[in-house]
Amino acid sequence: MEVSTLFTDLGLMPYLKALNYQQKLFDEILCTKKNNESLPQCEIQPQYNHLLFCEHPHVYTLGKSGNKSNLLINTLQLQAKNAEFVKTNRGGDITYHGPGQLVGYPILDLDYLQIGTRQYIENMEEAIILTLKEYGIESYKKSDIIGVWLAQNETKPERKIAAIGVKVSRNVSMHGFALNVNTNMDYFNYINPCGYIDKGVTSMEQELGTAPDMNAVKTKLKIHLDQQLNLNLHEIGK
Repeated sequence: MEVSTLFTDLGLMPYLKALNYQQKLFDEILCTKKNNESLPQCEIQPQYNHLLFCEHPHVYTLGKSGNKSNLLINTLQLQAKNAEFVKTNRGGDITYHGPGQLVGYPILDLDYLQIGTRQYIENMEEAIILTLKEYGIESYKKSDIIGVWLAQNETKPERKIAAIGVKVSRNVSMHGFALNVNTNMDYFNYINPCGYIDKGVTSMEQELGTAPDMNAVKTKLKIHLDQQLNLNLHEIGK
């Protein structure tokens, strides 16, 4: 029996509330695997996999291997910006989430999908690349730095348009990607994004000169994620 991936659009949700929700789904899949340890991993069928979309109020998150010195403002300045700071258990360094940024959290049993962590990340990157291409934005992935990038041109440096940070335990994934759609890019000025001081960041709005419709971007990206990861998506709403 083919396992469905349930898609849920959480809307605008505080980071910690979304983290607790995806942790619950993650733990449910891990529990299923633990209770079926006698079976070959590829034969263990989670009841469901999950794909969550959301946006967050202003928040800076620091991955488990990150350096807090890459946050360039103090607590009082964070409060003045109406932003939070959260240490989290994903990979990667510091990043920003906020309104106008499409965040995706795939909670997937990679053993059941018969895919390794590196290929999972690359397929996620490819889904974002294909989505951007539909808007005439040419992007690429790099072999040494995770994320989706735009090439340097006459007026702009090489710049990142989507960040990826995941946690994988017993080959179950959580956390995911953040695609800058019509994000307020000023908030990136207060960090070294992903720990880099020599890399730029951008958004679809900056590249296109106009803000694309968020719901249209969600629809296109959902289709490409479904195809790249063989998710067998079913939508259940909020």
